[in-house]
Amino acid sequence: MTKILLSGCSGKMGRVIASIVANDPDCEIAGGIDLVNDGTLSFPVFSSPDEVNVEADVIIDFSHPSCLVPIVTYASINHIPVVVCTTGLTPEQKAFMASKGSETAVFFSANMSLGVNVIIDLAKRATNVLEDNFDIEIVEAHHNRKLDAPSGTALYIADAINDAAKEKKEYVYDRHSVRKKREKKEIGIHAIRGGTIVGEHTVIFAGNDEIIELKHTALSRDVFAEGAIAAAKFMVGKNPGMYDMNDLIQSK
Repeated sequence: MTKILLSGCSGKMGRVIASIVANDPDCEIAGGIDLVNDGTLSFPVFSSPDEVNVEADVIIDFSHPSCLVPIVTYASINHIPVVVCTTGLTPEQKAFMASKGSETAVFFSANMSLGVNVIIDLAKRATNVLEDNFDIEIVEAHHNRKLDAPSGTALYIADAINDAAKEKKEYVYDRHSVRKKREKKEIGIHAIRGGTIVGEHTVIFAGNDEIIELKHTALSRDVFAEGAIAAAKFMVGKNPGMYDMNDLIQSK
């Protein structure tokens, strides 16, 4: 039985994870961390990592970027693997997380969906074939309450394409104030915010007289929760180091 400490347990994603785990015979929520505790959760909720007094095999963090340092610090001090699902992290926060990989096992993915990570793999392969003759654009859409833009997943896709490209690309986020021809080295990244869109990511390869699109649409938050739970189970007992969705996929 995998015992999970759930950071951000009172948030939307935290409650989805708790609901799925409640019906999973292989794991349980040992406790949660959140400033909000309305008494509706079936496990103890602590306002900070310093107050935690339950044992856990792994931590899932689906909270807020401001919580990253205390959560990962707690994980490293107690040598507990941690699955970081929070988006909108700064380069400094990512560097801090990576530095703690020498002390405990840290899993990080900008998107916990298996499908999204398959799209990323396909985008890298497409870049290898199409880079010379196709322009590359990324369009992402999310609900009107999402704070960061572009999404961490859009940047994750762009970084993967850039890694696969022979010539390094420049990210262009806004063209309305620039009147000039699009350059081949650009990757345009566009954000849409509206309604209750859970998450859509489209990679467009636009060539002469043909267009190729790779698109992933999340219809519910369950896909991200299930990915986080799968990652938590995968991380139990892992040696210190940085892990990501590719490691999980390759373990299947």
